[in-house]
Amino acid sequence: MNEKLERNAPASAKTDQTTDATGDENTKPLFPGRTFISTVLDVVDSKDTMTGRMTSKYLQRAVMAGLFVGIFFTAFFYIVGQFSADPANPGLKLAGRAIAALTFGWALVLIYYTNSELLTSNMMVVTIGAYHKRLGWIHSLRILGLCLLGNLAGALVVAVILRFSTIISGPTMAQMLAAAATKTGYIAGGWHGVADLFVRGILCNFCINIAMLMVYNGKLTNDFTKCTIMVMAVFVFAFCGFEHSVADSALFLILGTYGAVNAGQAIGVVAIAMLGNFVGGGILIGLNFATMNDERRYTAGSESIAH
Repeated sequence: MNEKLERNAPASAKTDQTTDATGDENTKPLFPGRTFISTVLDVVDSKDTMTGRMTSKYLQRAVMAGLFVGIFFTAFFYIVGQFSADPANPGLKLAGRAIAALTFGWALVLIYYTNSELLTSNMMVVTIGAYHKRLGWIHSLRILGLCLLGNLAGALVVAVILRFSTIISGPTMAQMLAAAATKTGYIAGGWHGVADLFVRGILCNFCINIAMLMVYNGKLTNDFTKCTIMVMAVFVFAFCGFEHSVADSALFLILGTYGAVNAGQAIGVVAIAMLGNFVGGGILIGLNFATMNDERRYTAGSESIAH
């Protein structure tokens, strides 16, 4: 998902006292997001290299992200299931959902600090890379495709392993089946349901990538703060029921080993959630912040005036 290159971002990009787009020194920059863009472009170059000469290593990193998502999403349903044992106590179930959402948030932290590759955050990265012409759109899609393949493989490994245990049983299985029914219900609900699912996908990846923007912007140097931001971003989407395409894939793969899922509906859910994820992370964060912090036209204009 990320390379820790933000810690080595260019010093010129890190300072608040720098030359702004008009050429004036010692002023606050007009484009304070330049550090974020610079860091992401470094990450883009790394992904470009890995998917070219070290594809197998890139896939391994994507598999690791799938493992983290699969395991922690299972933990999410396990916790919710344990807190739902008493139907007469809705407050207890609500508390369990909150704890489960906080627990699931640590999956993103582990993905970040192990340099694993997650599809949803890569949507933001490749969009910025394509905008700045560091990547072609075809190669961007290849990066996302390889990442998706690795994420699914990691989630499948978790699903197969769990099939040989009793972890997915009782209240945990009941919660997973209920969640799957809700997700496939969007597809069965016609255009209104599909729109609902799409919007939930948008909001989910907006949450994830706004957290990654904060981590990459060069202003946060404390690891505790970074972890808190990532955990809370995932908490919001998990608690509110937003849709994450990789997490949904992990859920359906786990239930699929029990023959408890409609494959066609599951694929439909993941596809629509993925499109929503791209809008939320790739467009609302990636493309939006790439254009917002594109100072090239203004810099070129100030240089022509100076000459």
